[in-house]
Amino acid sequence: MQEFKYDTQLLIEGGALDEDAIYDYIEKNIKGDCLLAVGDETLIKIHYHTNEPWDVLKYCSTLGEIFDIVVEDMDRQSRGLKG
Repeated sequence: MQEFKYDTQLLIEGGALDEDAIYDYIEKNIKGDCLLAVGDETLIKIHYHTNEPWDVLKYCSTLGEIFDIVVEDMDRQSRGLKG
């Protein structure tokens, strides 16, 4: 069993987005690992392994429009099931 169960990915579209500030907030406030926050002022891609994907979605939705949301259960995937 993995320490952090959900592979959480999404895009944030907005204005004046700051990938470093987003990274820092998620890292300090939502437990997980393998965090990526990359992009520019108008579009950021988030990738994070966490047990609280809803917290990632909730935070990111305050920054702009979120879309292409994927939350996959990595434990199920490791057993050969759909995530």
